[in-house]
Amino acid sequence: MRDFRFLWTGRAVSLLGSWLLVVAVPAHMYALTGSVFATGLTLAAEYLPALLLGPMAGVLVDRWDRRRVMIAADVFRAGAVAVMLIGTPAAIYVAVIAESVGAVVFRPAAQAHVPAVVGTGRALSSANSWNAATDAVVRLVGPPLGGVLLVWAGFEVLIGLDVASYLVSAVAIACTRRRSSEKTGRSGLKAGLKALGELKLARTLLPLTGVFLAANAALSALLVPFGVRNLGGSTQVGMVLSALGVGFLAGAVAVRWLDRVQLRTVLAGAQLGTAGGFAVLFSAQELGIAMIAAVVIGAFGSITVVAPQTALQRVADNEYLGRISAVFLAVEALATLIGAIVGPWVAESVSLSFAAMGAAVITAVGALVGAVTVPRVMLAPKRSNEQADSHA
Repeated sequence: MRDFRFLWTGRAVSLLGSWLLVVAVPAHMYALTGSVFATGLTLAAEYLPALLLGPMAGVLVDRWDRRRVMIAADVFRAGAVAVMLIGTPAAIYVAVIAESVGAVVFRPAAQAHVPAVVGTGRALSSANSWNAATDAVVRLVGPPLGGVLLVWAGFEVLIGLDVASYLVSAVAIACTRRRSSEKTGRSGLKAGLKALGELKLARTLLPLTGVFLAANAALSALLVPFGVRNLGGSTQVGMVLSALGVGFLAGAVAVRWLDRVQLRTVLAGAQLGTAGGFAVLFSAQELGIAMIAAVVIGAFGSITVVAPQTALQRVADNEYLGRISAVFLAVEALATLIGAIVGPWVAESVSLSFAAMGAAVITAVGALVGAVTVPRVMLAPKRSNEQADSHA
């Protein structure tokens, strides 16, 4: 597990550096331009590379040494972020897009590399649980810390910290060993799509994941106006978001104990729990109830994301895993964009309550469909895999 510790360290440090800029970059752009639209474009720019380049990035990830791909992606992202020091709006847009290009390459490489490092037994559940828990902690700490540092130290210092975080990540990954067991594919995107189509689990999870993420994005987009209108203001919204982070952390810890439960049961239960949490949240008139519902949403939402990822890493041929992961990441970006646009549009056309409850119902229906269609996988890992983990 030595190599995983290096991977986890690099990922955690670079993730924290990125989340420090989640608030700082839009705030700095707004200070430069005074335009809400220009500020919003910085967020939209993050999704473009995943939509346009995601599947092709998966081809490169499966064709090259994934360890070197991750190192190169980190160095590239460090250089991309440094471009923001130029200070012009155009430079920031270019930097955001370039950084996202690096992430589009890094994420499928990391998802495909982890099972090669820790095996596909129980250690894989633990590794994904650790990563998800790290995501939750960074999401809680990064944005407010970035906002404080922006005021106290300035935008340039935050840029320097993010550049340094990517370089630290590259060094940590360089300290790992190349896995001789990790095969690199020689075929292109067509072969990867064929492998995805032949894998019933991936074929079933792809549309279910898209529907869930689109509904979740719609509800997330409605949370701020709902909180301001019904819960009292932006401070209350921040408390609800913190509760979501706490729930996400709890779910990340819990998911490691679900190996002996079938994926269809875990996924259906988690999605139904998420739908119920959203229904309660968007019906709440008191902050306390809203925060409890947010914890429930975060916990079940975390399980909904991590459990299918672990199952795919177990059953997919590692030779094609980068391409399969990249397709899922592209669907994630597309679904998020659709949900973020459709949710507010329905809220303005009909009502916020109708849009929120509609998205919650869609999430629940997706859960019921998944309970019937998802293959019977994610039982206890095979003994051979457990033994492989003990020698990793």
